[in-house]
Amino acid sequence: MSRFAQVWRTSTVRLTATFIAIFVVFAILLMAFIGWQSSVTIQRQQSDDIDREIRLFQRIEATQGIRALAFALNRLSGQPGPGVYYLGDAAGQYLLGNMSDVPPDVLIDPGVYSFDYDRPDPLGEDAVGMPDRPKRSGVAVVRSIELGNGMRLVVGRDVVERRGYSAIILQSFLVGVVGIILFSVVAGGVTARRVLKRIDTIRDTSTKIMSGNLSERVPITKRNDEFDGLARNLNAMLDRIEQLLQGLKEVTDNVAHDLKTPLTRLRNQAEGALRDTASPETKEKALETVIAESDKLIQTFNALLMIARVEAGAPSGALSEIDVSSIVSDVAELYTPVAEDEGIEVTTDIAEGVTLRANRELIGQAMVNLLENAMKYAKPEDGRAGKISVSLKREGGSVVIVVADNGPGIAEADRSRVLERFVRLEKSRSEPGSGLGLALVNAVARLHGGSFSIEDNGPGVRAVLAVPGS
Repeated sequence: MSRFAQVWRTSTVRLTATFIAIFVVFAILLMAFIGWQSSVTIQRQQSDDIDREIRLFQRIEATQGIRALAFALNRLSGQPGPGVYYLGDAAGQYLLGNMSDVPPDVLIDPGVYSFDYDRPDPLGEDAVGMPDRPKRSGVAVVRSIELGNGMRLVVGRDVVERRGYSAIILQSFLVGVVGIILFSVVAGGVTARRVLKRIDTIRDTSTKIMSGNLSERVPITKRNDEFDGLARNLNAMLDRIEQLLQGLKEVTDNVAHDLKTPLTRLRNQAEGALRDTASPETKEKALETVIAESDKLIQTFNALLMIARVEAGAPSGALSEIDVSSIVSDVAELYTPVAEDEGIEVTTDIAEGVTLRANRELIGQAMVNLLENAMKYAKPEDGRAGKISVSLKREGGSVVIVVADNGPGIAEADRSRVLERFVRLEKSRSEPGSGLGLALVNAVARLHGGSFSIEDNGPGVRAVLAVPGS
């Protein structure tokens, strides 16, 4: 019973039941109209036939006499068919016809009547003694008139066949309605079962995922229907959730590792400054170290907050039309002396007058991160001169900023991974940095509807920031 209730609660079964009810009601109304219209048409046709024969008999009696009328009436009475005929004398006594017994009211008061009667079977052998021929029951619709010589003429039609036709229509209609209902119920049940099976599959998969098995995915069939489309979207969402959880785990591990070292140094410096044997110079140096380490921690948390703010779509300041050429030139000019002190040559190729609807602060911060990252890996080594190139140009409908260096480069397998938070290719994590610089650039690119990628520069890398712009 619970399974039936579950099936009944499905939208498929309810919609099927609604459509069945609508169809049955419509079919009943349609068949009732057809039956009524057919009955009315047959009645009208019978009435017209009766009136036409009445006029014919009246004309024969008026022009050819009673004998010709009797001959014509006797000939029609002997033919098979629904015709009903009766000719009586002035007193209403039967003279000829295929109906021997007529209610007195029909003969006394001319008009239209309907009554049951006994009709001689036309297959009988006695053609003269018609009242003695075999009889069968019938229902007649007749019209009676009084002829000019006072004789009574009754002409009508047997409606038993017409009623039988109506009964056949009704029977066929009932059989059809019952068949439609049964077929619809079976079809609705099969459809609902298939729908429930697919839904149960999705529910079972979600149950396994909630129990902790994040590798489970909703099965996809070859039918490519709406459930397969839903399954693909759900699987894509589950892949993204699994990636985010894995990233969260890595971020947690990396944060713990990156914060442990500076916090340990802070504690050691503070503990050394508190010793009784510590000189004023030692205490002062310890305080300076504490401040420096605290600044690094604050920078790390500021970077995290900025990335979170950018990914939430709520950067500081609204988007406005900015001069990107000016921003890139200013940042490159600001870092050129610092790079030259490190023995790195900085070259620029910046198109003038390039504007973009963006957030000035975030675009500037992205440029700063790109240049600092390039300077970190473009330092001269083993006789190799350090070089950094900065370019800005418009390609199609996008503004493209490229910062390239000739450093050791990044393996192709790691080029997408370095865009994640706290990812550092230096395994010992002893070099300065938090692994958040490129992650912030990637978040800025997504915020502006653009893209950020790391490409091979042979040697070194090309950091490409592309933002759509008019």
